[in-house]
Amino acid sequence: MFKSEVSRRQVLQAAVAAGAATIIPAAQGARTKRWLPPSSRARRRLIETADFGRKKMVSSRKGIAVCTHPLASQAAADMLEMGGNACDAIMAASLAQAVVEPHMTTLSGCLSMLYYDAASGEYSYVNGMMAAPAKHPALSAPISDLVPMLGQTRDATMACIPGFWGGFEAGHDRHGKLPRATVMAPAIHYAREGFEIHPFLWGEMFIESAALGAVDFSRDIYFQDQALLNSGDMLVQTELANTLERLVTEGSDHFYRGEFGRRYAAAVQAANGSVSAEDMATYEPFWDEPARGTYRDYEVIASPSPDFGGEALIQIMNMAELLDIQKLGPAFDSPETTLKLMQMVGRVYTDETGGRMAGTPVDRGKLLSKEYAAERFGKLSGKPASVFDLMDVVPPPPPPGSNHVTVVDGDGNVATVLHSVMSMPFTTRVWVDGVYVCASGVHFGSGLPEPRGRAFARICPNMFAKDGKPVLASGSPSVSLTENIVQNSINMLDFDLDIGTAVHKPRFGGNSMANFKALMVEADMGQGTIDHLRKAGAEIEVVNPWNWTHGSFDGIRIEGDVATACGDPRRTAQAIAAR
Repeated sequence: MFKSEVSRRQVLQAAVAAGAATIIPAAQGARTKRWLPPSSRARRRLIETADFGRKKMVSSRKGIAVCTHPLASQAAADMLEMGGNACDAIMAASLAQAVVEPHMTTLSGCLSMLYYDAASGEYSYVNGMMAAPAKHPALSAPISDLVPMLGQTRDATMACIPGFWGGFEAGHDRHGKLPRATVMAPAIHYAREGFEIHPFLWGEMFIESAALGAVDFSRDIYFQDQALLNSGDMLVQTELANTLERLVTEGSDHFYRGEFGRRYAAAVQAANGSVSAEDMATYEPFWDEPARGTYRDYEVIASPSPDFGGEALIQIMNMAELLDIQKLGPAFDSPETTLKLMQMVGRVYTDETGGRMAGTPVDRGKLLSKEYAAERFGKLSGKPASVFDLMDVVPPPPPPGSNHVTVVDGDGNVATVLHSVMSMPFTTRVWVDGVYVCASGVHFGSGLPEPRGRAFARICPNMFAKDGKPVLASGSPSVSLTENIVQNSINMLDFDLDIGTAVHKPRFGGNSMANFKALMVEADMGQGTIDHLRKAGAEIEVVNPWNWTHGSFDGIRIEGDVATACGDPRRTAQAIAAR
């Protein structure tokens, strides 16, 4: 008896010290799986790697995860080591990020997942995007009222019906293997026990310290003795932990149709918002067929509209394959490739958003066709188009605030998820049971949805495949997510750069946050590229190398049974492999 107890204690202590998941013998001799958190030392060591700058490439045959916080990447790797699959791992990481990266994501935002099931060879897509309240004023506002409304993030005016939990629950129910309690354990632990604030989170806390400190609830969490917590201090979110624990057993019956849903609606309405309890109760995630196309010898599988970034990617790649890319070279080494790719991205998004704004959207089949790509390609010239050119009054683009996660498991299942705060964090000053209520309706600028309809979102979970199997899975947050994905995909698929080399190369981005009509170019793209773009009429803002608004390429390359990933130096990303 004594010997077995000592052995059990030693097993537990060793697992905690290593930060690993373990199998614990149950009282009746059955074997049950329980997640164990990393030791304090291991946790601090992981958080110390949550920095910007050069990252290490990681390869594995047992599975790998990449996202923008190492505690979340580790939680995903732990799920794989416990016998979970890519879905278990990606949901554990996504929910953990809602705790450890509250400046980037929240349960009041969205969660959509593209999934490849290796056993069946099937691809599926769950849409967990936020939905418009039935009586939101933006849906019937004249353009003169709509534009200033889109910039309203200082109260709950632009709060929407959350999709995060719906996407999480639906995705895990369909594809997951491990119990929900196991998958949610890391998030609950870090909410209740806390974690050290890393510098990126502290910077966002500092920027919005006025909002955080103005409300009793957030002041109690983010302040101590009237001063903002510092980098390295522990952040504890007890009420969020309580909510997550209820979601383990009650799920959507609590979040949408129960007490949380009613409290959410009441809090939003008290802060000038429009979400009703009926809006919450009617929300359902939905499954959709992914959008499909081809790029040279690869099949492209990506998010379908209204998560229209995937369809936009297919349209851009349709034109990109018409480039003599081997002659021109990759964007980081070719001014002409950079110009052409900028023109393609601009043309696709101008047509997409302009069609919706005018009520004359182009047929989806035509948009994705090779014939239409050739027609558009033949007309590319001059200054890259911008959706802002369509507007007399320019609304501010939504500030960066999203996460992407990609996971491959040892059996070849692949998952890639975008989830988001959808706008600048903390600004609404509205909290419900520990959950920050974000102003996700600022994304209505991509086109107004129907009442209770899904918002149109430029998110882009995607996979490139050969012979039906993924060889590259990726996605990105930020205003430059499309440019990010296009450049990195070409770097690897056309020029066979390894993923570590690809993500560290200089690149161009999307519209500048300081000058909405200017396109960003990292300084180390070179003066020749900058001069070439300006000669073509492009308005350019030169930004620092590895600029954070250029997103994080959270991707995994798959060659045979080996998966390889590398954190993007522009964010705090880390790739972690299962052992």
